[in-house]
Amino acid sequence: MSRTFAYVRVSTFEQTPENQLQEIEAAGFKVEPHRVATETVSGSVAIARRKGFRRLLDKMERGDVLIVTKLDRLGRDAIDVSSIVAQLENLGIRVHCLALGGVELTSSAGKLTMGVINAVAQFERDLLIERTQSGLARAKAQGKPLGRPAALTADQQAQACERIAQGETVSAIARDMGTSRQTIMRARDAGT
Repeated sequence: MSRTFAYVRVSTFEQTPENQLQEIEAAGFKVEPHRVATETVSGSVAIARRKGFRRLLDKMERGDVLIVTKLDRLGRDAIDVSSIVAQLENLGIRVHCLALGGVELTSSAGKLTMGVINAVAQFERDLLIERTQSGLARAKAQGKPLGRPAALTADQQAQACERIAQGETVSAIARDMGTSRQTIMRARDAGT
């Protein structure tokens, strides 16, 4: 006999999972409270690293059903979401997503939907990379400095090197100049 579980995730402590729980109930799913995993964690955290989801996974068995309101509750990374859905399918666990019309993601239609979503996500990532590279090339062609600005001016770097040569410690120089030891060591290494 299959059991129904729910995974409910919010990103911040200011958010509440109640809306997601109400959506699941309104869709006709009755989930016992001990079969609901509620987490407050960013969607960018890989699902395998989420404690609540791992505990839920430990409870589920072949034939069970996992309900999520939206795919982004599982994660923002389409590859991560696809891999967890495939893992659940291999365990014999069906995954229903309410936002996709309650489609079972492990069914043929669900796999097609996941394939389209993954293709669109990859396309968006590729476009973002192309736009970023184009913008960087344009900025470089216009002579704009790229990257993080230097923490120390050229004069300050020279002064730090001179103080090191006089025997002062890196820590003392960093404290005096209001910067990190690493910045002073980079200036030292660039000056040699």
